[in-house]
Amino acid sequence: MVDDIPPEQHALVPSFMGGGGKRIHPLPYADPNLPVQPRSMDPSKDLAAYGYGSVAWKERMESWKQKQERMHQTRNDGGGNDDGDDADLPLMDEARQPLSRKIPLPSSQINPYRMIIIIRLVVLGFFFHYRVMHPVPDAFALWLISVICEIWFAMSWILDQFPKWFPIERETYLDRLTLRFDKEGLPSLLAPVDFFVSTVDPMKEPPLVTANTVLSILAVDYPVDKVSCYVSDDGAAMLTFEALSETSEFAKKWVPFCKKYSIEPRAPEWYFQLKIDYLRDKVAPNFVRERRAMKREYEEFKVRINALVAKAQKVPEEGWTMQDGTPWPGNNVRDHPGMIQVFLGQSGGHDVEGNELPRLVYVSREKRPGYNHHKKAGAMNALVRVSAVLTNAPYMLNLDCDHYINNSKAIKEAMCFMMDPLLGKKVCYVQFPQRFDGIDRHDRYANRNVVFFDINMKGLDGIQGPIYVGTGCVFRRQALYGYDAPKTKKPPSRTCNCWPKWCICCCCFGNRKTKKKTKTSKPKFEKIKKLFKKKENQAPAYALGEIDEAAPGAENEKASIVNQQKLEKKFGQSSVFVASTLLEYGGILKSASPASLLKEAIHVIGCGYEDKTDWGKDIGWIYGSVTEDILTGFKMHCHGWRSIYCIPKRAAFKGSAPLNLSDRLHQVLRWALGSIEIFFSNHCPLWYGYGGGLKFLERFSYINSIVYPWTSIPLLAYCTLPAICLLTGKFITPELGNVASLWFMSLFICIFATGILEMRWSGVGIDDWWRNEQFWVIGGVSSHLFAVFQGLLKVIAGIDTSFTVTSKGGDDEEFSELYTFKWTTLLIPPTTLLLLNFIGVVAGVSNAINNGYESWGPLFGKLFFAFWVIVHLYPFLKGLVGRQNRTPTIVIVWSILLASIFSLLWVRIDPFLAKNDGPLLEECGLDCN
Repeated sequence: MVDDIPPEQHALVPSFMGGGGKRIHPLPYADPNLPVQPRSMDPSKDLAAYGYGSVAWKERMESWKQKQERMHQTRNDGGGNDDGDDADLPLMDEARQPLSRKIPLPSSQINPYRMIIIIRLVVLGFFFHYRVMHPVPDAFALWLISVICEIWFAMSWILDQFPKWFPIERETYLDRLTLRFDKEGLPSLLAPVDFFVSTVDPMKEPPLVTANTVLSILAVDYPVDKVSCYVSDDGAAMLTFEALSETSEFAKKWVPFCKKYSIEPRAPEWYFQLKIDYLRDKVAPNFVRERRAMKREYEEFKVRINALVAKAQKVPEEGWTMQDGTPWPGNNVRDHPGMIQVFLGQSGGHDVEGNELPRLVYVSREKRPGYNHHKKAGAMNALVRVSAVLTNAPYMLNLDCDHYINNSKAIKEAMCFMMDPLLGKKVCYVQFPQRFDGIDRHDRYANRNVVFFDINMKGLDGIQGPIYVGTGCVFRRQALYGYDAPKTKKPPSRTCNCWPKWCICCCCFGNRKTKKKTKTSKPKFEKIKKLFKKKENQAPAYALGEIDEAAPGAENEKASIVNQQKLEKKFGQSSVFVASTLLEYGGILKSASPASLLKEAIHVIGCGYEDKTDWGKDIGWIYGSVTEDILTGFKMHCHGWRSIYCIPKRAAFKGSAPLNLSDRLHQVLRWALGSIEIFFSNHCPLWYGYGGGLKFLERFSYINSIVYPWTSIPLLAYCTLPAICLLTGKFITPELGNVASLWFMSLFICIFATGILEMRWSGVGIDDWWRNEQFWVIGGVSSHLFAVFQGLLKVIAGIDTSFTVTSKGGDDEEFSELYTFKWTTLLIPPTTLLLLNFIGVVAGVSNAINNGYESWGPLFGKLFFAFWVIVHLYPFLKGLVGRQNRTPTIVIVWSILLASIFSLLWVRIDPFLAKNDGPLLEECGLDCN
């Protein structure tokens, strides 16, 4: 092996790569703080023996090149020894390569971007110096409000900008993963994966959509015995249960068809909607015939699902009954036992060709009155426990019911990071970007969220990893159990024998001081592998990476270290589940029968199982916010884990997004409300997790994720200022001189330059960037504002308010939902802002007309300010009155505006009456003198 490495790199070869009894030791680690005793150079030895121009060096290089040529010749000829060792050597070299690599952005793209950020900071400093030192006496209140708002915007920009300082991209090597873990003809060594799909109400989340998600999971390109799919029905709906039963039967035909012809995507609804040449790259002569037959099968499957939905519209008075005549246990949604049904798996789960199918399990956790079930976070934690008892895969992937697998190799993409021997040990999850189907071409309400997924998340990947966004994420199970990330072993420091003993003692004494200080600054909330003291400052018994699962007697060692009672107090009263938490690489008890495991699985989804445990506090999905995803990822990063952002060439997952304005605003309201809840919780990034494993810039990102709704208050005030300025004739700045104009122009140029350079290195289009800017204002003055007040009411007064949406119209055209108007109170603030600014524009123009040409100069700054607000709110205005195939909204707006202006001009000019300077004394008959 060592001969394959160039001679100039021999000193860097680690000791474990030595072969045939010959070990190559690395250079000893030298402490850079210790001075090195200089050694006199002997030219006859140093330069002659090891100099690059010496004869010995040239001979070594020639010998190495000849060995490389012989190896490549063996590879090309397919020859080698009789035992085939030489033939396998190139494959062994390939299998030893890293499974992924990090691709930094080119310096020509990232360096100008960083420079403009620094310049913008400098310009901001001079800008605020001018703004603070030059108040407006006759409009002091307006000036003060504007300065406060601008300072808040600058702080918000800093929190958003600096986590994007180190953007990176990543590349995976699926061929190397196959060579190392999934060789053809040998048992697969890929790690098992448990898939989680969550659904609640089948009337709002159609069963056909959930069925497509499940089918795409069952047909994924991954070893069948390594895949298990768990569907959580938190509404205990018999409709979901029956639809899943139909899905399991259709999967017996759909899965072999997908794998036989390698089709993409493997969700039938979206596959059959593809408007492409589906014969491309298909050479099998019977493909067309089987595709048509499969399409007919799917249409019949849809008919059966739709019939179940139609039947479920009217609930019988006595409740639903199953086929054997017994009542459905979930007739009372708020009071029912836990239910588990294994549809596919080891007992008879085979397709039409006799091949084994992945396991498919239906789960509905127990619900009783008086218990807090914690919504989606509680349902996900129930799936974690059920899967740990039944399959206990070391990795888990969670998907929303409307997010199907668009790339069947997405799981292997994630395994390139998780199973990497160097990188994978510290990775808690691999997050994929969210991509969506069915969005209008212009993406009016920024549903794709491209700026966040293609700019912000790439920046976070260069620090400690992206935040968890709730779906499309592959987790390491051990990270969800609250364990600390494995500690990176530092190379030992070297002491030189040539130094006096008193010097060595001084150095060691200094190191002891440093170590002692480091020991006292351990994470306050640090968790331990085998738990655990209740006190948060207690040191861990051992970290995750300190136990060798393969070592003899490892289980006995763990049992001797960990107190079983403390583990059960931490994880709950289930010996089977507690035992599963100690298995870093997964696996279940082989001695346990399926019946006993199912009984234990029912036990762990009981509504009282989590009482007096750490579930939702330090383990699993974290409770306390409707956006449990942010909290969960934040806790993992505080434990020292890092996450990975994976963007395959073909989108890994695709889902659906709300199209109309009201639904989109309610979605943003839910996210913002979750951030406000985290802001007032014990896990707020402003004060939680210091001294742990969370990096400084990563904390910036989490702070920004919980502070951004508060920006709605200064944003609302700032968008109101233009109308007030136009109506009162005052302005927020004094008359600008040459220097002040320079700073204002420089700031605008820096803002645009930052956006342009971001689009350059990220590949985001200008239309997506502009839609994001527009919806930042729309959401800020509506959803974010309501989230702040709703969060304050909930925290201070305990009042939990909700907003109802009433549908007012719609049609059957394509994207008809985009033009559906649904009134909601969220529409009031932006509508008011639009009306105020329109009135202000009309009033300002009319005032300038009345006062003459001198007033037009100051008017332009106010008009620019007002038009900035109107342009940003334009998609909102279009959502209010815009309709397809009707008069464009912009025409209506400009018509009203111009009509008002020309009306005022007409009144001012008044061409049909003679102009007089004053009243005629002869006509009035009064002597004014």
